[in-house]
Amino acid sequence: MSYHSNPADYQGYRIVGFEVEPRSMTQMIRDEGQGLYTASCLAGPNEQFDLDEHNEIWYTYDVVWVESPVRWASRWDNYLQMEGGEIHWLSILNSVMIVLFLSGLVALILLRTLHRDIVKYNELATTEEIAEETGWKLVHGDVFRKPAFSKVLVACLGCGTQLLGMAIVTLVFAALGFLSPAHRGGLLQSTLLLFTFMGVPGGYISARFYKLWQGEGWKEATLLTALLFPGGAFLIFFFLNLLIWGQASAGAVPFATMFALLVLWFGISVPLVFLGAYLGYRKDAMEVPVRTNQMPREIPLQPWYMKPIFTSMMGGILPFGAVFTELFFIMSSIWQHQIYYMFGFLVLVLIILILTCAEISIALTYFQLTAEDYHWWWRSFLSSGFSGVYVLLYSWLYFSTKLQIEKVVSIVLYFGYMFIMSIVFGLVTGSIGMMSTFFFIRKIYGSIKVD
Repeated sequence: MSYHSNPADYQGYRIVGFEVEPRSMTQMIRDEGQGLYTASCLAGPNEQFDLDEHNEIWYTYDVVWVESPVRWASRWDNYLQMEGGEIHWLSILNSVMIVLFLSGLVALILLRTLHRDIVKYNELATTEEIAEETGWKLVHGDVFRKPAFSKVLVACLGCGTQLLGMAIVTLVFAALGFLSPAHRGGLLQSTLLLFTFMGVPGGYISARFYKLWQGEGWKEATLLTALLFPGGAFLIFFFLNLLIWGQASAGAVPFATMFALLVLWFGISVPLVFLGAYLGYRKDAMEVPVRTNQMPREIPLQPWYMKPIFTSMMGGILPFGAVFTELFFIMSSIWQHQIYYMFGFLVLVLIILILTCAEISIALTYFQLTAEDYHWWWRSFLSSGFSGVYVLLYSWLYFSTKLQIEKVVSIVLYFGYMFIMSIVFGLVTGSIGMMSTFFFIRKIYGSIKVD
């Protein structure tokens, strides 16, 4: 065995540097005059060792500890260098082009079509001209009408806000170097704790929108916000963990850890969601520029390309395309034991994702209102949130092309976790799209004169 202890020999390329030479049976240590200690063998690598000539065999080794000039926080850097940096930059460039295209589309809507409509609506003077109004102004009395299944919608919005806040803070801290793979489980613990404490903004957003619709039963809506996604995710996780327990795998989560997750959920997360909802209900309802009519307006027959399923499918493609490449590397790190540490790229991709979701939902909602369809609440959520379905479909493609999994339990485990990931992605993107669309609609209807 030989050990080269000079720091200049490796310059931080190894945390503990050693080299095994299985050719020696005896060793001698010599000083080379520069503080270097090298254990060299008496027998060469190709020489045969005759056991009959030796009554005793001595196995010896030497260890010399030398202080390294590399800081502990930086000693993982050489292990965390990932290949394919050009692919990441090309992916980001592709996503930037998508954002620029959508930005140009939204700018065209705002600066040309929308500006022209606002000027025309504000210049209408006669009753005959007002009666001939067409387009999105016609639905001003219904555009802020309470949607169907409003409690479920605010619960999805609150959960999406909670997850989005968790993702932003986690990625910022990881990009700054506070979360390192040297601390095993640090990233997972951080996400769990941040999701718990982000219950305050989640409950606040949920309460603000539910109060906008003057809905009754805000406690039920808040409870649904606190239990909908965490409850579903916990049930799936518990079922998958039972399967792992049945296989007597060391990867199964112990009962004490499961109990700690329940305490973290019901003891901290749920009360924080109610605290956020209480703060949201204490404030006055959000102001909207137009009043809602008592009788809903009849919606004209819509063309096939304006159906909810078609617009959702078209809208979900662009957010998924913005994160496609990074999703591949993330899934490779999860399922093929590769290290992913390019959090700087992830921060850029997250910014692009937020812009893409906001712009595609705004554009599709404007076209919907122009067609005099005012049921935009759920549509704006699903226009960008449908990208979660594409994530699930891509997970099936990844499973078919990249993985060699044959056991039934492993297959169920894979699709169970990917289903949770798809729901997370759909809730985050849908929440971004709906909130962005709300502020856009409030702005444009505040710019016209309505009697």
